[in-house]
Amino acid sequence: MFFKQLLNEDASLSYLLACGSQGKAIAVDVVAGHEDWFVEQARSLKVAITHVIDTHLHADHYSGGRQLAERAGAAYALHESDVGKTVFEFKPLRDGEIIQAGNTQVQVLHTPGHTEDSVSLLVADLRRGEAPWFVLTGDTLFVGAVGRPDLAGREREMAAILWQSLQKKLLVLPDDLEIFPAHQAGSACGVGLSGKASSTIGFEKRWNPLLNLSKEEFIAAITKDIPPPPAEMERIVAANLGRVEGGAETGKRRV
Repeated sequence: MFFKQLLNEDASLSYLLACGSQGKAIAVDVVAGHEDWFVEQARSLKVAITHVIDTHLHADHYSGGRQLAERAGAAYALHESDVGKTVFEFKPLRDGEIIQAGNTQVQVLHTPGHTEDSVSLLVADLRRGEAPWFVLTGDTLFVGAVGRPDLAGREREMAAILWQSLQKKLLVLPDDLEIFPAHQAGSACGVGLSGKASSTIGFEKRWNPLLNLSKEEFIAAITKDIPPPPAEMERIVAANLGRVEGGAETGKRRV
């Protein structure tokens, strides 16, 4: 499997997973204005992008997911909880669903808390074996931090849901499993993010200060000092829902 990580100028991280032997690929968390990078990578690897996935409806940057999906003739996918919220159709993702792109296999884990629709993606390369190789954790789990729970309001309720997602969905995964989040230091989507772009479940369980707290301690810790919301958040969310114009040009004004 080919694995490509793209660091964007807003400290967000995008991914391309590709099966070279069967010529298929999946793009994840594409930022508007960077669609060409994915097209060029796919061309150089001689693969076709079959799925474009956003791990959630982003509030800090304009998504390029739909634009890339249209250019590539691919399915654009969000969690099924977004059905009825967007003005466009998409492939609804369900918890536990398996997406196949050649020998690249992705299992959808619904991990709400940062947002109601947040998913993590458990990735296996079937040429290596059926055991997962790594997990794309979106804005649920960062290196050294977790996603902020307040963007949709109800921050204490969402913090409790986030604790549940972390404890019951991600921290039960093997300790040696690599994690690749959707942001690193400099992002407005969490507090205390590391500048490192990957980690492991075991390392985070040992060193991430938020992961060994009780539910009440966790809620208190992540709701204590909530930073200001991302710049232009309302317009960005509306654009990512398809309700206003947004994309490569407006997407340059990011936090």
